[in-house]
Amino acid sequence: MPIRIEDQTCYFDSSTGPQQRPASQLTIITDPDKAMSAVKINDELVYLTEAEVDALTVAGATDGRKHLKATDSGSAV
Repeated sequence: MPIRIEDQTCYFDSSTGPQQRPASQLTIITDPDKAMSAVKINDELVYLTEAEVDALTVAGATDGRKHLKATDSGSAV
């Protein structure tokens, strides 16, 4: 799902409707079950492409991703 970033404010579509958050309030995480990057908005994971992750970190989001390895439990690799 595409995101839009304007002046360090991030706009997302979610199942509960459009959402906006300052990038500085967002932490990018790794969903180990899907091996994908995401942000949590209102207890919902919004999955991101790596290009979106790059844009969010440049805008001020925290990069809290974990690199998964085949030996990690829950790793899809």
